[in-house]
Amino acid sequence: MPEKLILTDAEWRERLTPEQYQILRQAGTERAFTGKYEKNKAPGEYVCAACGQPLFASDAKFDSGSGWPSFTRPAEESAVEEHRDTAHGMIRTEVVCSRCESHLGHVFPDGPSEQGGLRYCVNSASLEFKPEDN
Repeated sequence: MPEKLILTDAEWRERLTPEQYQILRQAGTERAFTGKYEKNKAPGEYVCAACGQPLFASDAKFDSGSGWPSFTRPAEESAVEEHRDTAHGMIRTEVVCSRCESHLGHVFPDGPSEQGGLRYCVNSASLEFKPEDN
């Protein structure tokens, strides 16, 4: 289990861009098809934009057509935590970084069945991409 990163609201605001703060700390969502990683196909890893913890590997990324980066599984099971989300009149499963508890997106049971059937639908603003060394 990663050591928790706990910062004050002022520290988060200083560390993150306004868009990242709104998404990561206030559970916001970027508009579909606008995120910088939605179409990224390069090999590498996706880490939390707030704390740098590795979250998803590029080999788990797939094109879901949803407009957000989608993954079949986290890099490590302990990298994310899931919480029931009943906001906006829906029942969904929110996904947060297990280290800093930043909002990443949601997980849905409509992913590729041959890869476990899950779709981690993640905001690009919640991620930083670290390309694989060649």
